[in-house]
Amino acid sequence: MTAYGLTEEQEMIASTVRSFVENEIYPHEDQVERTGEVPAEIADEIKRKTIELGFYACNFPESVGGAGLGHLDFALVERELGRGSMALTHFFGRPQNILMACEGDQIERYLTPAVRGERMDALAMTEPGAGSDIRSMACTAVRKDGDWVVNGTKHFISGAEHADFIIVFIATGEDATPKGPKKRITAFLVDRGTPGLTIRDGYKSVSHRGYKNMILEFDDCRLPDAQVLGDVDGGFEVMNTWLYATRITVAAMSVGRARRVFDYGLTYAAEREQFGQPIGKFQGVSFQLADMITEIDAADLLTLAAADRLDRNLPANREIASAKLYASEMLARVTDATLQIHGGMGLMDDYPIERFWRDARVERIWDGTSEIQRHIISRDLLRALGA
Repeated sequence: MTAYGLTEEQEMIASTVRSFVENEIYPHEDQVERTGEVPAEIADEIKRKTIELGFYACNFPESVGGAGLGHLDFALVERELGRGSMALTHFFGRPQNILMACEGDQIERYLTPAVRGERMDALAMTEPGAGSDIRSMACTAVRKDGDWVVNGTKHFISGAEHADFIIVFIATGEDATPKGPKKRITAFLVDRGTPGLTIRDGYKSVSHRGYKNMILEFDDCRLPDAQVLGDVDGGFEVMNTWLYATRITVAAMSVGRARRVFDYGLTYAAEREQFGQPIGKFQGVSFQLADMITEIDAADLLTLAAADRLDRNLPANREIASAKLYASEMLARVTDATLQIHGGMGLMDDYPIERFWRDARVERIWDGTSEIQRHIISRDLLRALGA
C-alpha cells in the first residue's frame, strides 16, 4: 500500500501503462512532432497492442466487454498516458462513456464495436459561438418529414479525422425563461459519410501536434429517430450522467505530463555545471525543484481523491473542478520552470521541453477553462450558505 492507499493491483495498472507509453509511444513522438501526422500503420499497431494488453476501452464495464476499471483505476491509466503524445495515446482507445446510453440496435451498431476497437468515436459540442455556454448552440435539428434535419457547424472536435461516428450535441428547441431563451439539447449518433455532413481540417494549434481539431459542417443533414442518443431534449441529462468526470482525465494527464517534465528538469539540474558545480546546487534552481515536486504530488493526490469520491458515490463536482484547475495550472508552472532551468536550450527543438511547454497551454482551456472551474468551485461553496 502507498501513502494514498493504492492496492498492489492499482500499482500494477500504473506501471503497466507507464511501460507501454515508454516503449510504444515515446519512440514515435519525434516523427509526429515533426510531421504533425500519425501514420496509419503506427496507429493500428498501438491499437492492436492495447487490445492485446487488455486495456482497450478499459473505462467500460465488464458487462459490455470492457475491463471494468473504477474511476480511481482509470485515473491512474490516464495519468500514465499523460506522459506521452496525445496524438499517439489517442489509439490506446478510451471511447466516450456516454455510449453507455445506447439502447436497442444502437448497442450493436455503436457501443459494442467501440468497446472492441472496431469503430472509433468522437464527441462534438463546441461551436464557433458556443464554447462553455452550451445553451447558446446555433447548430440546430428541426423535425421534417419524420426525420431530424441538422444545420450548423461544430469546431475544435478532437479525433474526428479518425472517427467512424460522432456523438453530436445539437439544439432541438428553445424554452422561454425569466433569464431569456434557453436551448433544449439532444445528443445524436452521426455516422461518417452521412449525406449533409462534411468533416474538414480545423485550425493549426501550437499544442499537441498531430492531435488534430476538426470542423464539422451540417448542411440539411437528415437523421432518423434511431440516431437519437437518450431522449429527445434530454441532452443535458445524458451529458451530466456520462460526461460528469471527463475533467478528471485532464487533471490526471496533467499530473503524468508534469512528472515526465520534472524528470527532465531534475536530471538537467544534476548534470549541467556552471561555476564549477551542478546548477541544482544553486538555491535558485534547487528551490524550484522543491516547489515543483510538491505541487505535482499535491495535484496527484487531489486528482486521486476526486476519483475516489466518485467510486464511493459521493458528490464530487467541486472536487473534480479543483483537481482540473490545480493540475492544469500546476503543469503550466512546472513546464515553465523546467524550461527556465534549461535556459536557452529549453526553447530549442533539440530538447522536448519547448514541446511540453506549448502542449501545457491548452490544458487550462479545454474541458472547461480555469475560469469555469473557479465558478463551479465558488458556486458550490456559496450555495451551501444559501448565497
